[in-house]
Amino acid sequence: MVENIILRKDMTIAESIKLKPKISGLLMSKGMHCMGCVIAQGETLEQAAEVHGLDPDGLITELNELE
Repeated sequence: MVENIILRKDMTIAESIKLKPKISGLLMSKGMHCMGCVIAQGETLEQAAEVHGLDPDGLITELNELE
């Protein structure tokens, strides 16, 4: 049985990728190319979405739809 991982917008980029590696491609397609940089260690998904002009709730929905 596979556990369904639910990402939240208060999670860091690095934490989210560790939990759900498949989101990397979606984040890259949205212009978030800083997967392994220092910023990813402390920046939340919400902060990253806002910096890139994206709706944080919409981004989280998209990320959580990926298996």
